[in-house]
Amino acid sequence: MTTDFTRRRFMEAAGAAIVTGAATATTSTQAAAGSRGKTIRIVGISCSPRKGKTTAASLRVCLEAAQKVDTRIDVELIELAGMKIDGSLAAGLPLEPGQKDDFPRLVPKLSDPRVAGIIIGTPVYFGNMTSLCKAFLDRFIAFRKNNFALSNKVAGVLAVGGARNGGQEVTIQSVQAALFCHEVMLVGGKPKAHQGATLWNAYNDDITKDEFGIATARQLGVRVAEAALKITAA
Repeated sequence: MTTDFTRRRFMEAAGAAIVTGAATATTSTQAAAGSRGKTIRIVGISCSPRKGKTTAASLRVCLEAAQKVDTRIDVELIELAGMKIDGSLAAGLPLEPGQKDDFPRLVPKLSDPRVAGIIIGTPVYFGNMTSLCKAFLDRFIAFRKNNFALSNKVAGVLAVGGARNGGQEVTIQSVQAALFCHEVMLVGGKPKAHQGATLWNAYNDDITKDEFGIATARQLGVRVAEAALKITAA
């Protein structure tokens, strides 16, 4: 029991140190950007194990819509496909010898003060998020232990299912439940993407043919952008 407790505290401290270091490193960059007119960034995270497929394509639509809201908005898409992210490390377990961990290199991107919005996209696997998405969210304990480093960032969720009513909204709510623990400001889309963006992969990975789903992706992107601008201006 003592060993487990020590490991947990060590991992929490290590996670907090990573986040703190990342935030410090971006301070000078943020100041320089401020002198040229404040810009904000919205980051899309694709949690599909399939790189460049429908979830990533849906997020691109979402981010493009967000960027069109205002010239001050910058966007970035990050795909987790191929990355090694072990959710068990959030419980304080140490890295095994030779084990690769890609999560630390994502920390600076998400903790950057310029990031005002985060959009998480995941396929629907049996009515829920992918295991990759869950592991990614479990590792968010690093942000929580560092004075809620994601607090007040705007967040939206996108889900791609194999059927029109294939569990997209349930999956979105599952991701949202995890994000609530980090004091983010959750939003849906407008006017009809109430929970978030819901897309249907019914056309052999050509998600652009799902006109309704693509519309919800745009609506989510616009809403995240508008909310992010309001919060950063407050």
